[in-house]
Amino acid sequence: MSATADAAPARPLPVLDEADTGPFWRACGEHRLTYQRRRSTGEVVFYPRGHDDADLETLDSAGRGTVYTFTVVRQHGQSFFRAHAPYTVAYIDLDEGFRILTEVVAEPGTVRIGQRVELDWEDHDGTAVPVFRPAG
Repeated sequence: MSATADAAPARPLPVLDEADTGPFWRACGEHRLTYQRRRSTGEVVFYPRGHDDADLETLDSAGRGTVYTFTVVRQHGQSFFRAHAPYTVAYIDLDEGFRILTEVVAEPGTVRIGQRVELDWEDHDGTAVPVFRPAG
């Protein structure tokens, strides 16, 4: 077999120069999980947007939250995720007031609703993907 055939499949990665989400993904590359807040109302905005809205400020999350709900993925059609299965995907309620869909890196079957989790990073060339682990 060739070296290419032996290599693990690559994770699909975001487009870093996309107008709305590019700044979010570039911040992830610096291990910063960002969200936005309206200065006038305090309303939390997530997924961060690149709209020209002077009322929005970008903040960094501390990366701590609680599992809102989850599922264990056991089958997937895309090659990276198929090789990665089984894995847990969850909605995490961050302490700052926004919810993110992400992977919880833990043994499948050990994640629970209401469980406290903390941010970790899966590094890739040019960016990083936010993942969470059970809080220790």
